[in-house]
Parts: sequence; structure tokens; C-alpha cells
Amino acid sequence: MAHVIFYEKPGCAGNARQKALLRASGHEVEARNLLTEPWSPSSLRPYFGAKPVPEWFNVSSPRIKSGEIDPDKVTPQEALVMMILDPLLIRRPLMRIGDHCEAGFDQKAVDRWIGLKQTDEAVGDDCVRSIASDAA
Repeated sequence: MAHVIFYEKPGCAGNARQKALLRASGHEVEARNLLTEPWSPSSLRPYFGAKPVPEWFNVSSPRIKSGEIDPDKVTPQEALVMMILDPLLIRRPLMRIGDHCEAGFDQKAVDRWIGLKQTDEAVGDDCVRSIASDAA
């Protein structure tokens, strides 16, 4: 199975569920702190691949939710600088296996990439706290 370098926000319930699914699927997970990693534009950019810039952002970030930052109006270079200065803006998790990098946790895409154990409940990259508060 795969050795996954998994950049997370420590204490994030969503990231905990994602790591649990990866481990249950037989993958080795090396968790790292997304917030303290010394990111640079060249180290961060590969995680976003061909995704449009708005998909690079964590929609649960307070600065996004408040409207302070509109991801639709940000250039790739501006986005990288913002994310380096405020890592809470980065869509989580960031995952790397060898030279392949991904941002976010799309369960179907991760399953196609490295294989996942089937689950009754979907595991995504939505903020668990936000889902619970939105449902209330």
C-alpha cells in the first residue's frame, strides 16, 4: 500500500476521519502540521495541479467565509502568497505520495488514485464543524 505524507490542521475532526480511512485501507499515514510547514510557492504549488484557483482555498476559512477574500478574484501567485502567510486558507488535507500531490479529500478520486476501503458514510474535505453548524 501507499506511504501518504498527510498535511493536516492538528485537531481537525475531518482530517482525523480522512486519516482513519486511509489507515483502514492499509495505507501508511505520515501526518504533518500544515500550519507550521515552511511553505514556499514552489513547494506548495504542486498540490493544486490543474485545479482552478478557487478550488485551492479552504472554504471554511474565516477570511473566505467573511468575504474578506474572494477566491474568484485571486491570481495563482496571489493565492500562493496569501496561503503561505495564512495556511488556514489552504484546502486540507494536502497529500503526497512519491512525486504525486493532491489538495483536498475527494473520496472517489483518492480511491482511484491509491484505493480506499468502501465506507457507508462519505468522507470528504468539508469541515465537520461547519457541516454540523449548517445542519443546526
